[in-house]
Amino acid sequence: MQPSLMGAGRLVERVTIQQKSVTRNGLGEEVVTWGDLVTVWAEAIPLRGREFYAANQTQQVVDVRFRIRARSGLTNDMRLLWRTEPYDITALIPGAGIWQGMTEIMAISG
Repeated sequence: MQPSLMGAGRLVERVTIQQKSVTRNGLGEEVVTWGDLVTVWAEAIPLRGREFYAANQTQQVVDVRFRIRARSGLTNDMRLLWRTEPYDITALIPGAGIWQGMTEIMAISG
């Protein structure tokens, strides 16, 4: 694999990738917990934010593109933490061209 042409100077944010674990409690209900998998350097690019009204409250949603050095084992059912906020992964895109050796993670909060 060719090393990335992107300089490390853009990877200035720390993000923690988390993996979901589902267990059942004494009543048979599913309990979801998140465990830290790895913490990596990333470039975070907020794309857009929007507000909507649901459940009698104003909700906010933010779409963010994260770029990290390529790693195997990532899946869409993982999430990442950035600045203590959880972001659900919606897409994993392998880098090409100048982004060779990188993985682009599309994520959404809210």
